[in-house]
Amino acid sequence: MIVTIDDNEIYKEAKDKEIPVCVFESEKDIIARVSVGIDLGLLAWWPKIIKDPLLALPLMGFVNTHPSLLPHNRGKHYNFWALVEQAPFGVTLHRVDSGVDTGDIVAQECIQYGWCDTGETLYKKAQIAMLNLFRKTYPILRTQQFSSKPQSSQKGSFHRASELISASNVNFDAHYRARDLLNLLRARTFQGHPGCWFEEDGSRFEISINITRVN
Repeated sequence: MIVTIDDNEIYKEAKDKEIPVCVFESEKDIIARVSVGIDLGLLAWWPKIIKDPLLALPLMGFVNTHPSLLPHNRGKHYNFWALVEQAPFGVTLHRVDSGVDTGDIVAQECIQYGWCDTGETLYKKAQIAMLNLFRKTYPILRTQQFSSKPQSSQKGSFHRASELISASNVNFDAHYRARDLLNLLRARTFQGHPGCWFEEDGSRFEISINITRVN
């Protein structure tokens, strides 16, 4: 069964192919719809936290797609924080536990990045890499014989969605290394989305940058 967050393109395509599909209303609603045993649940960019009793429903639990190289950048805005923190970047399939992106790692793929990358390019690279990693790993998941390894509790980072706006503020009274300021500005550069910002004389200004390699 496919579960979507609304009556979207995936929902319509599943209907066209006569695949069982429903729109998520609540965890209780999903549990009530399940009439047979579930071997494995897969979260594909699922925006909600899965909790018990739904978490315990599948025999093999849930596997989540997370677009960062766990344990680095658990939580939200992985593409922004990877550049700000200059952390290793990539995509991960991991088991879902009661924490946020803390479950055992099933598969990972590293993504290299450089000075010409922005928050937007990392986001797009992660989309492609996650799809490729899932395609490669899915046959193994189907066998229900896949292995996983614990994440390191001594490494990595976690960020909440609420951190982004304040972290994007360019403070005129602060001292920045040039490298750190450039990383901050390009991390928030994403066409169609707000950039880094500062305020002066009652007005707010936003900043986006473009770095080009010339040799």
